[in-house]
Amino acid sequence: MFESHAASEHVPVVLVDDEEEVLFSNSYLLESHGIGPTVSFSDPRQLLPWLQQRSVGVILLDLIMPHLPGPALLAQLTAVRPEIPVVVVTASQDVEWAVSCMKTGAIDYLIKPVEESRFVSAVRRALELHALRDQVGSLRNVLFSGQLKNPACFGSILTKNRCMLKIFQYLEAVADSAEPILITGETGVGKELIAHAAHQASGRPGKMVSINVAGLDDVMFSDTLFGHVRGAYTGAANERLGLIAQAREGTLFLDEVGDLPPSAQVKLLRLIQDRQYYPLGSDIPKLSQARIIAATNREIRREMSKGSFRADLFYRLSSHFVEIPPLRERLEDLPFLVSHFVREAATSMNKAAPKVPPEIFPLLSAYHFPGNVRELRALVYDAVANHGTGSVLALDRFRSAVRAFAVTHGGEGAVARAVQSVEQAASAATDLLIAPGRLPTLKEASQWLVNEAMRQTDSNQGNAAALLGITRQSLNRRLLNAQREL
Repeated sequence: MFESHAASEHVPVVLVDDEEEVLFSNSYLLESHGIGPTVSFSDPRQLLPWLQQRSVGVILLDLIMPHLPGPALLAQLTAVRPEIPVVVVTASQDVEWAVSCMKTGAIDYLIKPVEESRFVSAVRRALELHALRDQVGSLRNVLFSGQLKNPACFGSILTKNRCMLKIFQYLEAVADSAEPILITGETGVGKELIAHAAHQASGRPGKMVSINVAGLDDVMFSDTLFGHVRGAYTGAANERLGLIAQAREGTLFLDEVGDLPPSAQVKLLRLIQDRQYYPLGSDIPKLSQARIIAATNREIRREMSKGSFRADLFYRLSSHFVEIPPLRERLEDLPFLVSHFVREAATSMNKAAPKVPPEIFPLLSAYHFPGNVRELRALVYDAVANHGTGSVLALDRFRSAVRAFAVTHGGEGAVARAVQSVEQAASAATDLLIAPGRLPTLKEASQWLVNEAMRQTDSNQGNAAALLGITRQSLNRRLLNAQREL
């Protein structure tokens, strides 16, 4: 038994054959295509003891061997380790034998001598099946536990939205996969932050290298990603490592992949399929050892129907697919985001952070946020930059942005009602809390909060209770007591 490490996969490929030269040539062939590490056994009796407590991606099994025939070993494997894909590689052309092996549990049957591309594609399919089984198991564990194993990986994304938390769980479940991730969502939703979180969750030793591919023509795309050798073209005085080489054993993040021209789409597809690339001016392929994460704000399926984006590239990129919801669909995140950006902006401007008035949230809830989180950050920074000496953040900048959007998009009525609601709430709060000569009693303040919560939620008791941070039963008791006192 001997081992050889190619380091592009986390789980080994196991070869079982009594011919040492076959083991060596097949191991070398797989490693030359970036598949590995490989572990080889010339004595089939050694396999089962070695498999105990070990994870394996695929087993390539000969049938005609001394000591322990392949069919008997196959039956034992499917009994004790049914999760491991087994590919039979044998010189036997017996049809009944082939049918028997497939019924026993083999996923493929290759007859020696096997053509190189057929052999490599069979191993890759088996590895994809193993990865899929692993991911299903991981997703099952995550869904049952409801907890993240490494929440720190997602610490830079401020959210309590249930959909976003499910995205975190999904990304953690597929973190170990070598397959690409496609992230979609409107501009400004935080696609690059999600990509960084996915990279951190993967635990890959390499770094994450990012590039916005929008606007790159075919030559620039190839030179930037694949690099070039010296003399590849006029002016190429030195060799250039491409971004794929820089992202070795890490992550290559391709932003705005939906804007790639057709010729560059073909090259990216070949890179994902073959995990090989050619630097400009070179006839010698290099192995890609970077996991690819791509992102786009385009409606990619619509682009496919128009013919501007290749369907086969989409299906390759979207082995793992994540769609980030826009900010207007996760308004519960507004308090976290606004408070964070206020502190961040004040620190960057060497100012004391002003208090965030509660009236800001009904106002922002009426806004569409076409620029999503990025736009919210810009609005908060602008408000803090123009903030005077008061202790409470002024809402003028936010009102102006909301009204401007309403005028442009024809929603003046809804926005006007939201602004009026905010101003009425502020006026009511002022009347209550700044009454001349006295403070309101706790009972008065409590009743005002209940009334205001009911007003903001259109008398929806469940939503009002959530705003107040109490149970619906507690709110109902307060409302009944208030009615009795009238």
